[in-house]
Amino acid sequence: MLNLFADSNLYQTWSYGAVRWGEGNLSHLVLKHAGEVVSVAQIRIVRPIRWKFGMAYLRWGPLYERRVGPVNPEVPVAMAAALKEEYVSKRKLFLRILPNAFDGSPRAALFQAAFSEFKPEVLTPANIYRTFVLDLAPTLSELRRNLDGRWRNKLTQSEKKGLAVISGNGSEEYRMFSRMYYEMKKRKGFESTVDVEEFARIQQELPESQRMRILICEQEGIPVAGTVCSAIGDSAIYLLGATSDAGLNSRGTYLLQWTLIQWLKENGFKWYDLGGIDPERNPGVYDFKRGLSGTDVCQIEPLAASSSVVSSAIAKAGLSVRRAIRGYKGALHLARSVSQKASGS
Repeated sequence: MLNLFADSNLYQTWSYGAVRWGEGNLSHLVLKHAGEVVSVAQIRIVRPIRWKFGMAYLRWGPLYERRVGPVNPEVPVAMAAALKEEYVSKRKLFLRILPNAFDGSPRAALFQAAFSEFKPEVLTPANIYRTFVLDLAPTLSELRRNLDGRWRNKLTQSEKKGLAVISGNGSEEYRMFSRMYYEMKKRKGFESTVDVEEFARIQQELPESQRMRILICEQEGIPVAGTVCSAIGDSAIYLLGATSDAGLNSRGTYLLQWTLIQWLKENGFKWYDLGGIDPERNPGVYDFKRGLSGTDVCQIEPLAASSSVVSSAIAKAGLSVRRAIRGYKGALHLARSVSQKASGS
């Protein structure tokens, strides 16, 4: 059913949910009209105790934009009511929704209108998702012309180095990427919540049409850089990137991004989400992604609904703990970066 929708994404795939959260913790809701599927949602159920209390978590959904035809505004309204009835009224869960919509977009306006009975949560550094989104509608020559001057110059340099790009969605390409990722992690000594082995398991479970795209840049047959992205529906999301020790001067990451943009254009994708950005804690990655000249946007605020005081208390306590842990890890990462710069390492 996921392939029916233009707003489908990796986080709503069965494989992502089963590997990330466990298949026994998933719930799926399908909305039909006259026998036709018009909206779907995958929800993670969290029950810290055996009683009927807990949290239902919907990430980057529900999906309601069919690939063919205009969006029917009545569908998200009906889906909002169905979600609330099933998880809040019947199951007495605290329902939290992280929408697949960015501020100022038509999708955001439609979503917020449909879910007007849900309570917006306050945006904080712990729950905000900020990114650059690149509109793929312009021609390739226009997209290249729109690149930041320095970024475009480094792309030109990479094209003159005799680099080769291979791409695919198989286990071999992913193993090549993983080796570079671990090499980079050891070199930089950074902490990350990303589990590349978990993504490997997700990739194995995904059906062919939903698998992540892997691009590897080689110099004289040696892998020097790699990129992993998810391209489902009408959009792509940049997930992982790595540069090997041998590729530090290759400029391979620039060639990979440009090659990926070309592939997305050829395959009819409309948008490219460059992944999370943080100009203060990770200025290098921020500057690199900014060079592609996408639009700096933030995801709209999470929405919540609950009819149970106990479930609300459990959910809020869990969110507070998670935000505290993220804040600690972020401060630790920043302190290490400052220390490394001060020591010249």
